Amino acid sequence: MMTDLPLDQVRTLLAVVDEGTFDAAAAALHVTPSAVSQRVKALEQRTGRVLLMRTKPVRATESGEVVVRFARRLARLERDARTELGMSEAGEPTRLSIAVNADSLATWFLPALTRVPRELRLCFELRREDEDHTAALLREGVVMAAVTSWPDPVAGCSVRALGRMRYLAVAAPDFAGRWLGAGTDAAPDELIADAPVVAFDRNDDLQDEFVRGLGSGPGASALRHFMPTSEGFVDAVVAGLGWGMVPEVQAEPLLRAGRLVRLAPDRIVDVPLFWQQWKLDFPALAAVAEAVAAVAAETLRR
Repeated sequence: MMTDLPLDQVRTLLAVVDEGTFDAAAAALHVTPSAVSQRVKALEQRTGRVLLMRTKPVRATESGEVVVRFARRLARLERDARTELGMSEAGEPTRLSIAVNADSLATWFLPALTRVPRELRLCFELRREDEDHTAALLREGVVMAAVTSWPDPVAGCSVRALGRMRYLAVAAPDFAGRWLGAGTDAAPDELIADAPVVAFDRNDDLQDEFVRGLGSGPGASALRHFMPTSEGFVDAVVAGLGWGMVPEVQAEPLLRAGRLVRLAPDRIVDVPLFWQQWKLDFPALAAVAEAVAAVAAETLRR
């Protein structure tokens, strides 16, 4: 029984996943597409698993994700060994891939990165993803660390609690007066479910969760506008396109200025955030983790 994983086959699988097609992987590896296909098939025969879904772009199966994670960690260890042996290019920086949700990116996360010691010479490759889905990038081996709402560690990862990001339901004063004002027998809370709403994207269910919490219906209105940036989301709410759940740190100055008003002020939504990272003895990753945890402790609710 063949139980070892040939490194050339493992690296080839990683190239196919990263490049998206067999032809692109072949170009990146300077081999023929036929050689790429043969290596992947040989690895699948060796593991007894289908490792790739032959879609466009190619995607790893659950078993394939295990091999991809192994390949990325192997590449990381190889780079570290080359550095310690003096085989890396002079001044070559270390690149860290991190998944982070848009609201954290717009509020507290970037200041954390500025606290990482400069002598580590790190380059950050940030992947913006909803906090409910960043764990998937860890499972796929695309990133080495992630800010996520998932408390259970991904296989091969450690997890630590960061705190809770608080969201407030807010709207522009004119919008609130027009959609939730006087002249109706219904209570304002009941009207929220029918009012136009702003959402980050189709995965964003914070507004629906808020409405369900009020007992006003199964979710927010179908009349919703998608604004896929944290700053654009806030701007859309301030402009009166709809109401939305805005991070407390972004909402407070606008509330004080009278540009926003609270809806159902006794109701808030707290989203717990966690830091997950690969279990690697990697000083640079540890330094980033400590900086992230420190700023989160100062910024997020405990």
